[in-house]
Amino acid sequence: MEKTEQHKFGLVGKNISYSFSRGYFKKKFQDLGLENYSYENFDLNSIEMFPSIFSKNNTISGLNVTIPYKEEVIPYLDHMDHAAQQIGAVNTIKIDENGLTGFNTDAYGFKNAILPHIQPHHNNALILGTGGASKAIAFVLDELGIDYRFVSRSGKKNGFRYDELTVDTIEKHTLIINCSPVGTFPNIEEKPALPYTCIGQKHLLFDLIYNPEVTAFLQTGKLNGARICNGLRMLELQAEKAWSIWNNI
Repeated sequence: MEKTEQHKFGLVGKNISYSFSRGYFKKKFQDLGLENYSYENFDLNSIEMFPSIFSKNNTISGLNVTIPYKEEVIPYLDHMDHAAQQIGAVNTIKIDENGLTGFNTDAYGFKNAILPHIQPHHNNALILGTGGASKAIAFVLDELGIDYRFVSRSGKKNGFRYDELTVDTIEKHTLIINCSPVGTFPNIEEKPALPYTCIGQKHLLFDLIYNPEVTAFLQTGKLNGARICNGLRMLELQAEKAWSIWNNI
């Protein structure tokens, strides 16, 4: 009997037992009746362990990449999509006869998730965090013509430190996007250190976190009248884009 070809996919990250991707793709494979497709987590303590994935799994067709390896994985790739090169972060890898090619589907997911919520007065943004995900967000804001500044504890990337944020700064920047892991399960009571009393009805708060559904960051903004959006739709869109890349759709 001819052996059925196996199609393996997976997620590369650290401390990713909670991950969205594995559950999403397992359900997708079930819904499509793809019995020979599988998806697993590759939880790596360091990026130096990345090559070991392939020594144990020589039939991997595609990978997703999450915190903290979206930038660190780049030296291990053979090629990069033009957009991923511009962004400087990779969250999707296609594996075929050409080697490992990196893509960024976070940008696609974020852009299509936030567009329905953007209003004309959302022309200045604060990006909370400076990791790999924040690079995709900045790329999209550039495309949309929205000015932005980064916010971090150190103030790097010519941004603000959290303790520098003033009433005027918050009132001017009516779009605030949390790209940091602050507020992720199980630390759901935590939230970025913002002067929340300055947030009002003109603000739109977007959190890349999806678990919990309404983070402390979003909940506090909502109580002050802001519109809110979590990261679930972005994750779904970026996952579907990754699926299209893996399958040349």
